[in-house]
Amino acid sequence: MAATASSAHVLTEEPTMGAGLGRRQVHAVAACYFVASFAALGLPPYLTQILPELGDASARWAGLLYVVPTVFGALGAPLWGRAADRFGRKRLLLRAQLGLAVSFLLAGWAESFAAFVTALVLQGVLGGTFAASNGYLAAALTGSGLSRALTLMQGAARAALVLAPIVVGSLSPWVSPHRQYALLAVLPLAAAAMLAALPEPRAELPDATEAADGPTATAPLAPLRALYAFEFAFVFSTVISFPYLIALVEDRIPGVSPVVSGVLFALPHLCYLLFALRVHQVVERRPMQGIAAGFGLVALGLAGHGAADSLAAFTGVRLLLGAGLTLGLVSLSVLAAACAHGRPPGGMFGTLELVSKGGAVAAGLAAAAGNSLLGLSAPLLTGTAIALLALAAATLPALFRRSPRIRWSR
Repeated sequence: MAATASSAHVLTEEPTMGAGLGRRQVHAVAACYFVASFAALGLPPYLTQILPELGDASARWAGLLYVVPTVFGALGAPLWGRAADRFGRKRLLLRAQLGLAVSFLLAGWAESFAAFVTALVLQGVLGGTFAASNGYLAAALTGSGLSRALTLMQGAARAALVLAPIVVGSLSPWVSPHRQYALLAVLPLAAAAMLAALPEPRAELPDATEAADGPTATAPLAPLRALYAFEFAFVFSTVISFPYLIALVEDRIPGVSPVVSGVLFALPHLCYLLFALRVHQVVERRPMQGIAAGFGLVALGLAGHGAADSLAAFTGVRLLLGAGLTLGLVSLSVLAAACAHGRPPGGMFGTLELVSKGGAVAAGLAAAAGNSLLGLSAPLLTGTAIALLALAAATLPALFRRSPRIRWSR
């Protein structure tokens, strides 16, 4: 929670507001997402330690199981998003938090591989807190205020990724990462209790003329199709390094402690927390340039992982990856805020979540296949290649211009 508070300064000005939603409510939504994400984002890096307890001695399914919640979350995201537009965004946000609590309890109590996989499936089907939270915010915020709020939401996710691996590693001598799923189920329950006090924002969509003119009147931003393409590529190139990172560190630095491994995993996300505000100020009017720079730094960072063989080297490449992660995520938030103008926010962010999770699923599958065939360095090489391809695409002038065949309509 403290880390989320430290990132709350991203919203430095009072955002453009809709009905009944101000800065305190925005910060409350981000805080709830942080506490609910603690187990969902912090425990999967320890699947290589959890799976041997459940019969997978070599943890060969770690890469695949890393994305099982993501697969089913992606399939359900558009449906839950449209349901939020129809039945109320607060109601669907509460549903997502309670669904996470149930799935975490089942995962922590699982005594077999099949039961654990079932719990991960339910986590995906019943979760979806990020899309639900973004849809809630987009119903009441617009423009720069929304982009800052989305940046804050990413800060909440990064805060969970900074703290959760460290906490899980620190607790592992007393409580196994497997059983910590059940212990941490209390967090989404607490988030649901906090959200119950928030108002239901009214979606006040502009008329057809304003919806058509709004995005082009503010800034020459990328079309919706480009947002989806870059979202997929960015998630793929960054997530592919996650499943086997701790195993890679332990292989290259024998005897490294779980706490140090957790800190190395968290470093890129710590960079986001420290520098997201400044980056937002820089890229708010030039998000496509930020996307291109982000992909370039991600490619350099991933390539460096393949050669790192010491604590100092791993620290350096993780910080380099963190710079790319920060530039890319903040720029994508700016683009998403522009694309949300004039659209039902639940459906739009549900689709964006589908694209994002699709990138994570593809990354997990590629990581598992690459690790099985070529070893721990293979996922890093794949991620580097995708980041370089996306960098080349982002620098093509045609992608900076709005295509006449792509509409800003719903």
